[in-house]
Amino acid sequence: MEIRIKWGYKTPKGTETVFHSEEMPAAKALLLAEDLERTGRVKNLAFIDRYDSNWSLKELKKYLKGIETEPHNITVYFDGGFNPGTNASGLGCAIYYEQSGKSYRLRRNAAAAEHLSNNEAEYAALYLSLQELELLNVHDMPVLFVGDSKVVINQMDGDWPVIEVNLAKWADRIDGKMKKLGIQPEYELVPRKNNAEADQLATQALNGIHITGTIEMLKE
Repeated sequence: MEIRIKWGYKTPKGTETVFHSEEMPAAKALLLAEDLERTGRVKNLAFIDRYDSNWSLKELKKYLKGIETEPHNITVYFDGGFNPGTNASGLGCAIYYEQSGKSYRLRRNAAAAEHLSNNEAEYAALYLSLQELELLNVHDMPVLFVGDSKVVINQMDGDWPVIEVNLAKWADRIDGKMKKLGIQPEYELVPRKNNAEADQLATQALNGIHITGTIEMLKE
């Protein structure tokens, strides 16, 4: 979860002002806030998430303690490929997350034959990632979804209307799964070169190469 710190400051002579930090991971914000409090000059310290909800220091500590053993700080890369000559689709997702003080990467792909377009394959890849999150027991958690499909990212983010009937069905299906899991989605559109891992997984699925597995990401 990304969060901002807001705090009041008072000089020894009584001059006061209010500061706002840049957005940062919640764990980092907690460390900085505790250090600020040790100065003895901080007042009305609060944390603000991306939904403009306010958290107290006590609430943030409780939240971070509660998610230590659950997957958190989750970023999902997804991509779908489509072969119009065969109507075959390849779906891929790479999920990065932290759990119990360690970092992990999950990769998964799948082949499909029932889609009608590349856009539908992209939606199916997003849904595949949600199925993997469900298997990880991810719930009541913010998740960042990263993709290179302008259609899927802009439609799921609410910037573009979903006009095509088959895509609307996928969007509704995905929204339903999000609500079931309590996922608070954030979407990021990136160039294809920045989504190379998910793209490769989708291409491998199209070529009949099945990939699934999770590894621990060791710190350098």
